[in-house]
Formats: sequence, structure tokens, C-alpha cells
Amino acid sequence: MHPITIIEILFALGFVLMLLGLTFLLPMKKRNYAIKIIVVVIITELAFFALRPLWIDYHRDIKTEQLTEYLEKRYPSEEFKISYRTSRNYNPYHLEVRFNNEPGWSYSYSVTDKGIKQVSVGVPDTQLPDEGLHYEDLGD
Repeated sequence: MHPITIIEILFALGFVLMLLGLTFLLPMKKRNYAIKIIVVVIITELAFFALRPLWIDYHRDIKTEQLTEYLEKRYPSEEFKISYRTSRNYNPYHLEVRFNNEPGWSYSYSVTDKGIKQVSVGVPDTQLPDEGLHYEDLGD
């Protein structure tokens, strides 16, 4: 499990424990109501941590299809492979593309509602970024 995920879970647990501690300061009649609210918060947090990876995978699949269509239109005779980084340090919707005719080169694309944009270029050590066949100007 990634350290960021552990920190998120610890914060969620701390929030629940803080709420639980505050309920003991309430009168008995309101305490039962507060405990029901805490149970709802716990269920919500569990659902969030269980469903978030599925949500990201679902949207990543849709964005991969959109990028595939875009690249097939833009580079009709090229063969390419789309992958993504799995670490939590990276945006899960930045997709990495490697073209078969450019070994060592990788192009990162961001697929959003506003469109598809090339956001970075990974180059071999012996070449400059603007020498790639699929290099797009990354300036805004």
C-alpha cells in the first residue's frame, strides 16, 4: 500500500475517533443519535476507499479509448502502445504512449473533458525533445 493511501486512511480513522470522543461529551439521549451518525461516516469512508480505485480504473479505460481514437486519426499508419503509471505520485489520467517506430521515446497525454493534450515527452539520452516524430509543442 502506498504511503499516501496509509496517510489518508489514518486521517479518516482519526476523524472517526475524534467524533467518537466528542460523543461522550454529549448527553445520553443525543449520544445514540451521534453514534448513528458515526456509523454512517464509517460506512461512507469504507465505500470511498473501496470504490475509488474502481472509479479511477473505469474512467482510465474510457480515456484510453478516447486517446486511441485520437492517435489513430492523427497518426493513421503508426502502431503504438498506451500504458499508465500505477504509482500514486502520478496523475492516473496521464496516459503514456510509445510508438513502435521510435524506441526509447515516450509521450504523455492528458485526456480531459476539454480535450487531449500532450503534457510531456520522455526522450532517449542521445536526442533532443524536439527531434521526436510525434512531438507536439508543449507550450500553453
